[in-house]
Amino acid sequence: MAESNTIVGKKIRGIRESKNLSIEEVAERSGLSVEQIKSIENDENLPSLGPLIKVARALGVRLGTFMDDNDALGPVINRAEERENKSSISFSNDAVDARTHMVYHPLANQKAGRHMEPFIVEINPSEKKDFNLSAHEGEEFIYVMEGEVEIDYGKQKYTLKQGDSIFYDSIIKHHVHGVEGKRAKILAVVYIPF
Repeated sequence: MAESNTIVGKKIRGIRESKNLSIEEVAERSGLSVEQIKSIENDENLPSLGPLIKVARALGVRLGTFMDDNDALGPVINRAEERENKSSISFSNDAVDARTHMVYHPLANQKAGRHMEPFIVEINPSEKKDFNLSAHEGEEFIYVMEGEVEIDYGKQKYTLKQGDSIFYDSIIKHHVHGVEGKRAKILAVVYIPF
């Protein structure tokens, strides 16, 4: 499976430089630390979606801009047999800890002007129990395709099994992870107003 973390870091740096913004300015606008921005741009670590959405906002672009290959105006078809050969993106739990626990397979990275980001997400086993919750504008829909996942949402914890789904406002601090020590696969659709 090919991973495109390098492409994301380079795209973020390229967009930042094209807008004549310093790393410090992006850090201030996003609420992230300078070290986090440097780590992302240098492909040392990709955080969860929350911090990436904050970087996208700070740069004035859609989240999908970091993952786009082309800009198709019509419908985008994503065939299962071709997905294995396309780039995926691995995110760590947070912007300062390099553990990789989720692999995102974008399903619409060629669609121009989109506000929804659909992904198939493979969740790797993790023994960690103290996840860093993140929040960002928008909404998320998650459908469990395989395994079992937990969603920390505000002060609540929800456990979903295969076939279950959840729809929530992502402005509330949240974190999605597999049940301790087990793999899972989900369909996730993130809506981000722009």
